[in-house]
Amino acid sequence: MEENYIVSARKYRPATFDTVVGQRALTTTLKNAIANHKLAHAYLFCGPRGVGKTTCARIFAKTINCLHPTAEGEACNECESCVAFNEQRSYNIHELDAASNNSVEDIRSLIEQVRIPPQIGKYKVYIIDEVHMLSQAAFNAFLKTLEEPPRHAIFILATTEKHKILPTILSRCQIYDFNRIGVNDMVEHLEKVAQNENIACEPEALTVIAQKADGGMRDALSIFDQVASFTNGNITYQSVINNLNVLDYEYYFRLTDCFLANRITECLLIFNEVLQKGFDGNHFITGLSSHLRDLLVSRDAATLPLLEVGASIRERYRTQAQQCSPQFLYRAMKLCNDCDLNYRQSKNKRLLVELTLIEVAQLTADADENPEGHGPKKVLKPIFSQMQAAPAAQPQQSAATTSAAPAAQPAAQPVAAPQAAPARPAFMAQTGTTKKTPVMKAGSIGISIRHPHAGQTPAQHQPTEKPAETAEPAEQWEDYIINERDLDYYWREFAARLPKEESANAGRMMNMHPHLMKDQTTFEIVVDNEMVQKYMQQLAPQIEQHLRRQLHNRRIKMALRVSAPGEQVRAYSHAERFAMMSKKNPKLLKLRDTFGLELS
Repeated sequence: MEENYIVSARKYRPATFDTVVGQRALTTTLKNAIANHKLAHAYLFCGPRGVGKTTCARIFAKTINCLHPTAEGEACNECESCVAFNEQRSYNIHELDAASNNSVEDIRSLIEQVRIPPQIGKYKVYIIDEVHMLSQAAFNAFLKTLEEPPRHAIFILATTEKHKILPTILSRCQIYDFNRIGVNDMVEHLEKVAQNENIACEPEALTVIAQKADGGMRDALSIFDQVASFTNGNITYQSVINNLNVLDYEYYFRLTDCFLANRITECLLIFNEVLQKGFDGNHFITGLSSHLRDLLVSRDAATLPLLEVGASIRERYRTQAQQCSPQFLYRAMKLCNDCDLNYRQSKNKRLLVELTLIEVAQLTADADENPEGHGPKKVLKPIFSQMQAAPAAQPQQSAATTSAAPAAQPAAQPVAAPQAAPARPAFMAQTGTTKKTPVMKAGSIGISIRHPHAGQTPAQHQPTEKPAETAEPAEQWEDYIINERDLDYYWREFAARLPKEESANAGRMMNMHPHLMKDQTTFEIVVDNEMVQKYMQQLAPQIEQHLRRQLHNRRIKMALRVSAPGEQVRAYSHAERFAMMSKKNPKLLKLRDTFGLELS
């Protein structure tokens, strides 16, 4: 009859402190506490899943009850207490799963058992797993016993979510934080398991399994069993990436070579091949970020231990890293990280990744322009330069024909002097009541939007290049006529742009209405007290500059005055507005009382 199969996570569970993987500091502390007889009454083991919290709790409980401990501080596995523990019939060790026994009655039943002294050994150990699942009432019922238990009782609490435990519980325990197990430690342990099980495996395959486990030894052993069944006892790198749906290193090495050679088309084809394999774009871009990071740490011998890959692939990383400049790696990692952050919000996710690949592939082409490498440029160069060269000549020809057409007729006319003021068109000589049409300026000749070709000469028809920051002479600009509606709009726009700490003043400005004076360039603002007047005077230059720029009038000025004693300029509150409205329409009161409405 065949024996029952036991998974590796249970079969190779550590039985002594020395066999615990990746927690050397914690196990040493516990062994020293046992050797020196300095045991606390309550411990809290916290950390990620599968790192050895419950295992260490069981080894600790077994060791402190051992009748003949070894010189190294380990249990002897021969005394009556150790044998009873190994055969799972010990009455000194009690385990409680708080996930399914989280009520007050369960804790009270546990407290009743605590009073009974042990039959064999010195201590009764109570291991409460997933203690954060206890209810609030159960925690409160447990507080007194946890603080002052009997001398023979020791509590070991284990949890993966330390932040959910009450501070009053934490203050009564010695806290041990378990770390994630490193990739190298996992690979060494998996090699021992494979040797004991007579399973052939490649080191790169075990490295992929350890990376997939994300710091949990239990997950690593479960994946190991899964891949061993898939490969029938011959674990290879290719079989692991096929079974676990892991993206192969080869894609990233090929992609990096394309980046360095500026082969954008091949980058897009490689990404398409990855998508056809069934991989997600976010998984691809995070893997590319990790690959670039591994290349960065491979450049320096001091950071080479940070590279957690197999021995054979380590040399390949080192070779490719020497081809990449640090500036390229810095900027490429920044672009990939930005793509990862924006991936979830993007509606066209594939395009987002492709744009990132195009930008990264153009980084080495821009190395001469920006050698510092402080940040990547968000500029995409044309990919297909041959296709762009042909239609580029057509706009130049059309521009030449349009500029040469009107050059024959006004050639004999003299060119006006630059300092002469522009003549006002006939339609501008109207009364001030009608709003004049805005006039744009090109050089010293006015171009009306109604008569775009009036008064032009060949010299002014050609576009002239001029820096944007060069200001035109004052007499060459035409001030637009303004009205109160536009003035009020841009006044509110300025108030909305005030910073958050000026929200009160911004709300006050929203309730002010600028009044345009007779000269059509000065507007008046009425405030209710002198303090507001001083504040607005300090803000006046910025307001005037904003309005002049938005309304295209340099003569705009703001006048301030405090309101007269009988003049009402204060902003009304919601209650005051409702009271005024209800006086005009009493039915509003009936509507409020009928539906029980309240002002927000």
